[in-house]
Amino acid sequence: MRLLVVSLILLTLSACSMNEMMVRASMPMLEGGIHAMNQETDLDLAEAAIPANLKMLEGMIQLDPDNATLHTYAAQGYYGLAYGFNEDTRPLRAARFYIRGMKHGFTALRLLGMSDAASLSQDKLEAELKKLDKDDVAALFWTASNWAKWVDINRDKPEGIIALPKTTALMRRVLELDETFYYGGAHMYFGVYYGARAPMFGGDFKKAEQHFNRAREINDNNLLIVDVLQAQYLERQRFDKKKFNQLLTRVENAPDDLDPDMALMNQIAKRKARTLLTRESSWF
Repeated sequence: MRLLVVSLILLTLSACSMNEMMVRASMPMLEGGIHAMNQETDLDLAEAAIPANLKMLEGMIQLDPDNATLHTYAAQGYYGLAYGFNEDTRPLRAARFYIRGMKHGFTALRLLGMSDAASLSQDKLEAELKKLDKDDVAALFWTASNWAKWVDINRDKPEGIIALPKTTALMRRVLELDETFYYGGAHMYFGVYYGARAPMFGGDFKKAEQHFNRAREINDNNLLIVDVLQAQYLERQRFDKKKFNQLLTRVENAPDDLDPDMALMNQIAKRKARTLLTRESSWF
C-alpha cells in the first residue's frame, strides 16, 4: 500500500512536471505569435484571431497555472481585445474583458510575490510595490492598464473612484522602474490622468502635455495612439478644437508602414481617430 501511494504521488508529480515542460518549451512560439500579431495591419483578421489565441493561452495556463509570464500575456491580450475592438462599440463587453485581464494581472503579481492588490489598503499597496523590480514591470503595467480602463468605464460608481489611486500607484511604480516599457506606456497613462480632469479636480494640463511629449520621445513619434489619447482627453478637456483636429488628422493621414512593430496599434489608432473626428462638432 505504501509503495502504491508513493507511485501515485510520483506519477502525479511527473505529469505536472511534464505539463510545465511542454508549456515552457512552447513559450518561444507563443512570443513569436504575439510579435506577429503586433505587426498585423488588417483589423478584421486581428479581431478574428485574438479570441482563439487567448483561449489557447488559457489552455496553457491550465497546464502551468503558476506561470506568471502566461498570466501577464493573458492580461495584455484581454486589454488589446477590449480596447482595440470592443470599447467604442460594446463598452459593457469591453468591461468584462478588462475584468478578465485584471484577474490574470493580479494572479501574475501574486506569483511574483505581491499580496492581492485589490484588497490592500493604499498604504500597504505602496509598501508592497516597493518589493517589485524591473523584471516585474510587464505584470504591473498590464494589470494597471486593465484596471484603469475598468475604472474609466465605471467612473461614476464608488468602486471605480476608490480604485483609481491604486491603479495610479501601480503605474507610478512602472514609471520608476522603466519609463520606456511599451513605448512609454506609463507616460501615456499619466497624460490621460492629468489631462482628463479640470485643474480644480486634480488635473494638470501642463503635466499632461509633458507626459504625452515624453511618450513621443520614447517611441520616436511612431505610436499614433499617443496623439489619439491627447486629443481625446487633454485637448477635449481644454477645449482646443484646432489641436484636437490637428492631432487626429495627423493620425488619419499617417502611412500604414510608419513602424511595422506597432502596426496593429497604429491601425487601431487610425480607426479611433476617425470615430473621434465624427464627434468633433458636438464637443466644440
